[in-house]
Amino acid sequence: MTEESTAKLQLENTNEAVLLFGISDRHLKLLEDAYGVHIITRGETIQASGEEEAAERVIMVMAKLLDLVRKGIHISGRDVLYAVELERKGHLDYFTILYEEEISRNAKGKAIRIKTLGQLDYIKAIRHHDLVFGIGPAGTGKTYLAVVMAVNALKSGQVKRIILTRPAVEAGESLGFLPGDLKE
Repeated sequence: MTEESTAKLQLENTNEAVLLFGISDRHLKLLEDAYGVHIITRGETIQASGEEEAAERVIMVMAKLLDLVRKGIHISGRDVLYAVELERKGHLDYFTILYEEEISRNAKGKAIRIKTLGQLDYIKAIRHHDLVFGIGPAGTGKTYLAVVMAVNALKSGQVKRIILTRPAVEAGESLGFLPGDLKE
C-alpha cells in the first residue's frame, strides 16, 4: 500500500505562477497526468498531493521549470513533457543546462536554444568537427540547427559561403516530404 503525502514549492510572486502554470493551467494538468497527483495552488504556494514519491518527483520537476522562469525563459508544454521524461530517466539535472546557452536569435529577435540532450550533442559535434552527419527521425531539428550554425559561422567570418544541397537517394527510395527524385 502506498502512503499519501503532500510536497510543497514556494513561489516568489504571482507572476511566476502565471508563467509556470501555462495558459489555463495547461502545464499543471500535464504534470498531474504524468505523475497521478493533484496539484493545488494557494497564493504563492504550490502543493502536490498523492503518492509520496510521485508528489516529491513532481515538485522536483516544477522546481527545475521554475528555475527557467526565474531566468526569464518562456516554457512550453513541450518543455514540461521533456522535463518529465528526463526526470523519469534520472537525468533531470541536465534539464536546465539545455537552456543556459542561446545559440542565436531569429529575425524577430527570439532566442534559439537547444531543446534536447540529443540536440546538445549535435551542436557540440558541429562546433568541434569540420563535417557532421545528422541522422535521426524527422522533426527533431537536425536541419534547422545545422542551418542556424552555418549562418552563425557565416556571420562571424568562420566561413565565406554556405552550400545547401538536397539528400541523394538510392533507386526506389523516397525523399519523404521533399519533392522530386534523384534525376531532378
